[in-house]
Amino acid sequence: MRDTLVLNASFEPLSTVTLNRAVVLVLQDKAVVEQSHPALRVRAAAFELPVPRVIRLCRYVRVPFRRQAPWSRRGVLVRDRHRCAYCGGRATTVDHVVPRAQGGGDTWLNTVASCAQDNHRKADRTPEQAGMPLLRQPFVPSPAEAMLLGMRAGERAELPEWLVRPAAAA
Repeated sequence: MRDTLVLNASFEPLSTVTLNRAVVLVLQDKAVVEQSHPALRVRAAAFELPVPRVIRLCRYVRVPFRRQAPWSRRGVLVRDRHRCAYCGGRATTVDHVVPRAQGGGDTWLNTVASCAQDNHRKADRTPEQAGMPLLRQPFVPSPAEAMLLGMRAGERAELPEWLVRPAAAA
């Protein structure tokens, strides 16, 4: 099932919903379609609607402010696009830049996606001690960036340019 991006009335990304939920929100006049799939349509006996890719709520929803997205192993893999920070191959694990044995914690800036071989080779050493430089530095995604990064690559590529921020498009 396709993910549909939901924007607040102020055009801020809020979440993704299923196609069924997006259609219900549009039919109840709680949202409007901002972007739709060009060739796909939802048909019923009494109506026909383009399949929504992005919808915007008609009323503003107040969301508690979050400075950063909550850390998770899945979030690190998604942020790094399942690419190893050491060799660029397919990543299946999360590695601590400063190992937990040396006081490193589970934070966005201390964890990177890694393949099992490089994670095992680095062991409980820092990248400098292991002679394994990072190909790219870890960063802290904003909550909106984390949500956009979590969308499927094909769905994310179809989003309007004004919505995809540079960090999420990389």
